[in-house]
Amino acid sequence: MNWQLLGIFVWIAAQLAIGVWASRKVRTEDDYLVAGRSLGYPMATATIFATWFGAETCIGAAGQAAAGGLAETSADPFGYTLCLVLMGTFLARPLWRKKLRTIADLYRARYGAAAERAAVLVMVPTSVLWAAAQIRAFGQVLSASSSLEVHVTIAIAALIVIAYTMVGGMLADAYTDLVQGCVLIVGLVLLGVAAWGAESAPSLVDTIGGATFFSAERSWLSAMDAWLVPVFGSLVAAELVSRVSSSRSADVAQRSAWMASVLYLFIGLIPVSIGLAAADLLGPVENPEQVLIVAAQRFLPGALSVVFAGALVSAILSTVDSALLSAGALFGHNVLAPMLGVVDEAGRLRLDRGCVVGFGVVAWAIAESSEGVYALVEMASSLGTSGLFVLTVSALLPHRRGGRWTALATMATGLLVFLVGNTLGAYEGPFVLSLASAVLVFGLGCALEAAPPEGTASAGEAA
Repeated sequence: MNWQLLGIFVWIAAQLAIGVWASRKVRTEDDYLVAGRSLGYPMATATIFATWFGAETCIGAAGQAAAGGLAETSADPFGYTLCLVLMGTFLARPLWRKKLRTIADLYRARYGAAAERAAVLVMVPTSVLWAAAQIRAFGQVLSASSSLEVHVTIAIAALIVIAYTMVGGMLADAYTDLVQGCVLIVGLVLLGVAAWGAESAPSLVDTIGGATFFSAERSWLSAMDAWLVPVFGSLVAAELVSRVSSSRSADVAQRSAWMASVLYLFIGLIPVSIGLAAADLLGPVENPEQVLIVAAQRFLPGALSVVFAGALVSAILSTVDSALLSAGALFGHNVLAPMLGVVDEAGRLRLDRGCVVGFGVVAWAIAESSEGVYALVEMASSLGTSGLFVLTVSALLPHRRGGRWTALATMATGLLVFLVGNTLGAYEGPFVLSLASAVLVFGLGCALEAAPPEGTASAGEAA
């Protein structure tokens, strides 16, 4: 009997049970999307940490470190740690005070309904790509723990996470993230102690101290791009903003982001350090994305390897449900409900859950056709987010310049410049250039267009 695989499925069943139990408290769309704004320090910190700490950190970053060293892993855990620090320092309080259900509500209140819908069309693909990365990683874990082919395990993973997310909502996410975060920390710490205590392990200090963020093969513009994508590209991500909005108070939102950043950095260093030393610890590994899984199989005894497998599953589930929930919320709450004239809470909940299922199927298809976890996450963090970053920061400032056309032009410019550089390879540093272009266009728009009168739309009028 494959005890590791059995342990994974038992753990999944337990998470589903927690999600179903928590979902009984969901009565309104506020409960489903922002947990009734009820999260205290433990759950808010856990859900922010667990949401960001996903497949790209546990599997993707370890594989990238093994293949290309620290220069290939600036995003995890360093870039995302900085992102959480900036969220807590500058954005958490003003965002919480807006009482948002989704980040798109902010654009509706400040720039109008056209900007709200355009922002949804930019953000939904980002969340779906993020979910696809987690589904692919889940498939890798199941494949490494069994004799099944990766495409089969990806299909199993997709069905599980779609069902898990549909019954939950933010309240269920928060409860399961607290449990999953604890198991994740325990599992990674156990693996770190076992791996670095092995006879084949090199010096941990020498391994980390000898690594460098810089590579002679990478230009300064490309290196800057790799850092700015996780920092500014993820700072206004729908998944992060929804957790800030779900906190009980502005103090909880701010301090939880700070505490989550500390956890993210120190726990995230464990898979990266193992990846850096993979050649000495493990020898050749055919698939770099399975470095961490192979390390667990080699250094952890049977019972502890089951705990670690549960930790990996926890990391993935806590991220994929957040991504699918964000995509479903944005499209259901900000597009479909107004378009169809749905105003009752039950009808809105059905729309949100239906959108979660639909986007889950799309994420499954993307996971099947992708080349790797890390590439999916990098694309998800940078696709069109430069314009959204500029608009979000501006919407939280007291100035009153720039309206609908400024917002639309800023989003379109950021997206177009990034796609030309990234997809066509027309130039290096596509995110840096898209961010600079978005700032320039927004500045020009503010010089030419006044903001709409206050009160034309309210963030709380999404219902």
